[in-house]
Amino acid sequence: MKVLVVDDSKLARLSLIKTVRNVEPATEFFEAENGLIAIEVFKKEKPRVVFLDLTMPVMDGYEALAEIIKIDSDAQVIVVSADIQPIARKRVLNMGAKNMCPKPINDEKMQNIFINDLII
Repeated sequence: MKVLVVDDSKLARLSLIKTVRNVEPATEFFEAENGLIAIEVFKKEKPRVVFLDLTMPVMDGYEALAEIIKIDSDAQVIVVSADIQPIARKRVLNMGAKNMCPKPINDEKMQNIFINDLII
């Protein structure tokens, strides 16, 4: 399974990759440090799942989410953000994200995402 992890923090990307590996070991990962790169990688690699931060330089997560959904209306995007305001959650869910989770995500939360939010 292909997974795209999008966050401007390398540490946050590595942490999320580690957590996904604990739940789904047979995973191929792609990384992007902003939304613009994420769009390019999404088009090229067609990942099954995208974990997307909201606050990033160049192109933020809201803009990237909108573009990803334009490319594939069935894209499985999980927003992972420190912004846990209800208005942000409502906005990304209305835009097409499957869920929004606060950082950091532990193994139990990741297991729940794979069981409850994603179609694998």
